[in-house]
Formats: sequence, C-alpha cells, structure tokens
Amino acid sequence: MKYLLMMHTPRAGWKEAGIGTWPPADIKAHIEFMHDFNKRLKDQGTFVDAQGLDMPQEARVVRAKADGSPAVTDGPFAEAKEFLAGFWVIDVDTTEQAYEIAAQASAAPGKGGVPLNMPIEVRQVMSAPPQDV
Repeated sequence: MKYLLMMHTPRAGWKEAGIGTWPPADIKAHIEFMHDFNKRLKDQGTFVDAQGLDMPQEARVVRAKADGSPAVTDGPFAEAKEFLAGFWVIDVDTTEQAYEIAAQASAAPGKGGVPLNMPIEVRQVMSAPPQDV
C-alpha cells in the first residue's frame, strides 16, 4: 500500500524563528537527517519519492477559466496556520508501518538538535478502479 506523508510546518514565526534563523550547523544536521532518512527508506525498499517544497508565498492556485485557459491567483490561503513543507511517498505493507515512518520523520532535528516533532499527515494513496478495455 502506498502512503503520502505530508510534513506540515507552522507558518507563524517561520521567518523570525524558522530554519532560516538556525545556526548553519543545525541546518546542516537537519538536512543530513533528511538525506539519511531517505537512504534508510530506500534500503528498506519502502521509498517511492520525497520532495521539499518552496515557501508558501511562492504557491499559486490555478483554476480553469471557461475557455480552459489557466486563472492563476496567489495561494493557497493567507490565513493558513501551517503550510506543506515537503512530502514522502512510501510503499509499505501496513498502516502501522506508515505511522512508524511518519513518527521518525516527525523527530527530525531542529535548532540545537532538539527534535521538531512536526505534524506529519498520513494518507493512503488510492488506486483507481480497473478500466474496462
């Protein structure tokens, strides 16, 4: 079963207290944790994909206009308290395995090496019903 693990980060104070304010050694430790974490998932055969995402002020929402052309607006939502910072797609046998992996990601080191314990949303990736040929 495939699962999407979404890493949410508080928006409040991100510029004032977020990773951009950490000492370089703490940023390096956090990034090394992520690289090592992904390598462990690959070695276990559960890794499908992982990506970090740009800052929320760079996000845009796109809807189709009546003519099918894109209508692009700022987004997602200014009032959001958290934003999606990155994600993993994993392939595991049980939901419990997905939860265990999410907990490991949640404990990524932050400033001073203190675990961030950030929220990781876990959602199963649904497969489409078979198509009639």
